[in-house]
Formats: sequence, C-alpha cells, structure tokens
Amino acid sequence: MLDISNLLHNAALLMTVLALIGNVIAVATRARLRSVQTPSRQRVAVGAGGADAVLDDAMEPDVDEGRGLGWYSDRLIELSFVTLTISLVLRSLVTGHAPFANQFEFSTAFAWAVLGCFAYFEWRYKIRGLALLVLPIAVALLFYASNLDKDVSPLIPALQNSLLLTLHVFTAVIGNGAAAVSFAAAVLFLARPHIHWKVLPSEEVLEEIGYRAVVLAFPMLTLMIVLGALWADTAWGRYWSWDPKETAALVTWLIYGAYLHARVIAGWRGNRAAWLLILGFVAVVFTFLGNHWFGGLHSYA
Repeated sequence: MLDISNLLHNAALLMTVLALIGNVIAVATRARLRSVQTPSRQRVAVGAGGADAVLDDAMEPDVDEGRGLGWYSDRLIELSFVTLTISLVLRSLVTGHAPFANQFEFSTAFAWAVLGCFAYFEWRYKIRGLALLVLPIAVALLFYASNLDKDVSPLIPALQNSLLLTLHVFTAVIGNGAAAVSFAAAVLFLARPHIHWKVLPSEEVLEEIGYRAVVLAFPMLTLMIVLGALWADTAWGRYWSWDPKETAALVTWLIYGAYLHARVIAGWRGNRAAWLLILGFVAVVFTFLGNHWFGGLHSYA
C-alpha cells in the first residue's frame, strides 16, 4: 500500500507539471490571439460586497470556451488533487496517523493544499493566469518531497497525540496553501502594469483574490498557533519555547494580521498591500524550511 501511495505521489507530480505546461501554452495562445483583436469595452462585475469594477477586454476573466487545452489543464489539476488525496489517505492507513509527521508528508500535504486552494479560486474567479505562479509552487513542493525519505518510522514521543497532530498540521497546510494563492495574486498585481498580455486579469480582481485568500489563510494560521501551543504544553510542559519554527510562525501570523489591519482599517490598497502579501509568503517558506538550518524542537519536520 505504501508503494501505491508513493506511485500516486509521482503521478500527481507528473500531472501537475503537464497542467502547468498546458496553462502556459493556453495563456500565451490566448494572449497572442487577443493582441490582434480590436478592443471593445464592456462592464464586468467583480469582487464582493457590491463592489463593481469596470473592465475592458484587456482585463476580463480568462474563460476558455469549449474543451480546449486550458480545459484539459484544469481537469489535470483536479485529477492531481484527487490523486494526492488518495496517496495521503493510503499513507495514513499504513502509518496509523494523519500524514503530517515528517518533512516528506508535510511537503506533500502542503502541495495538496496549494492545488486545492488554487482549484477553488480558479473556479470562483475563472482566471487562468494565476496558474503560471501557483502551479510552480506545487511542482516545487512535490519535487522536493520526492527527493526526501519516504520510509515510515515510529512517531517520536512529541508527536504521539493523533488529534493534535492532525488538527495542528492540517490548519497549517490549509493556511499555507491559501497564502500561496495570495502570493501569486500579489506578484501578478505588481507585474500587471508591465506585462501587456490582455489575457491577464485586472489589478482589481488580483487584489480581490489576494485579500480573499488571506481571509482564509489568517484564521487557519491562528488556529495553527493556538493548537500548537496546546500541543507544546502537552509534549514539552510549556506553551511557548521561542523555538525557531514557533517564532517564524508567529512572525508570519503578524505579517498577515498587519495586512488585514492595513487593508480593512487603514484602507491600504495597491503596491504596498501586494508587497505585504509577498513578504508573508516569504515568511511561510522560511517557516517551512528554516528548521533545517536552525534546528530546535521542530527539527524532526
């Protein structure tokens, strides 16, 4: 069963790579076709809370008609997500616990969350261009995981709490997956004035996606920290140890909290808000990988 799980992991990596290539071709092809068309203006409602933005044809959502390459790429993403889900479930059946106990499992679960969050936002906003930045993150995570030790080992004493292991790490991967989407939206937002591909979404839509992704990520990261503190008290006898991974997670939480405060209370929009989202995801990546260099109580993952 473990061999099947690993095989499905590799299959998901291959499908995600193919989906990325398909999306690149689809976006480039549509951009080239639109560049020779005569512009025409129309109104398109975007956002939430009654907020409407006027988009011209250069900023309309990228929706493929019929079953073209983009459609098949979307199905590959969904199939990759389902394949990873089955892979993680099979690994859970082998290990007897949620697949969150080591770096291989967490990296795979992180990629799973990235694909799931992207699939939702792509369905919600019909924006293919987002795949150009989100899918490379999923590919990198799966490739990184494929080069790690996949063997199953007994849980160390600190991890022998199945409920907290599941809840703490599950909230972390969902929060990180949504953060990856907000990062992609922020990078495209900053690049939008300099890229003259008419197929790309408007700055208003990208800003909306970045915000909505953080609205999902921030509560998940909050729960992650609270549950982690409860688990730390159970495992190590104290709620907080200023462990490098704990500290990095707190800094990440503060950055996204600052973003929400700046946007909702201070009315931040535009480049400043986008840079905060990018900084937040840099902190996510540092939290994910930093224990390799700094060790600490989380050195096992």
